[in-house]
Amino acid sequence: MSLFCEKCSSIMRPKLKGSKKILACSCGFERETSGESLVLKEEMTGKKKIVAVKEVTEMMPKVRIKCDDNDCENDVAFYWTQQTRAADEPETRFFKCTKCKHTWREYS
Repeated sequence: MSLFCEKCSSIMRPKLKGSKKILACSCGFERETSGESLVLKEEMTGKKKIVAVKEVTEMMPKVRIKCDDNDCENDVAFYWTQQTRAADEPETRFFKCTKCKHTWREYS
């Protein structure tokens, strides 16, 4: 017996319907289990490795802009853009002061 949905090919999960065990899919398709014993289990093998990427600001472009920190008088900052909202909205521009390392953002 296949544990995959005949309609959409997603995995089907065991579910109780009244007193019967059935296989149900998120698309709504259901199938009886024919009295078979079903066990759904997940097994992790190994540990995930987390890789930290060191920031390389020297390679980022610089722009003349007054630092957003009130105590700093510097007027040069590194900048980069990142999509932080919906795809149909403009990117957010981030700045990092070359002197005090303060980071701030500007919405377009």
